[in-house]
Amino acid sequence: MEMKKLFGMLLLLLFIVSASEPSEARVCESKSHRFKGPCLSHHNCGMVCKNEGFSGGKCRGVRRRCFCTRRC
Repeated sequence: MEMKKLFGMLLLLLFIVSASEPSEARVCESKSHRFKGPCLSHHNCGMVCKNEGFSGGKCRGVRRRCFCTRRC
């Protein structure tokens, strides 16, 4: 009887641990200071942002500006 309770508790604990989702880190954005002209390529934007110390970058908006990204 005691083994059944222990097994049930372990099974419940395993279920709780596996069901909990890891929290995702927030992503902060900042307009690139070095990218010139309209942003037409995510790759080019990302490379400029990496030179600025960010982890990457993407083109955004109607005006196609380069925004650098990193974890907050």
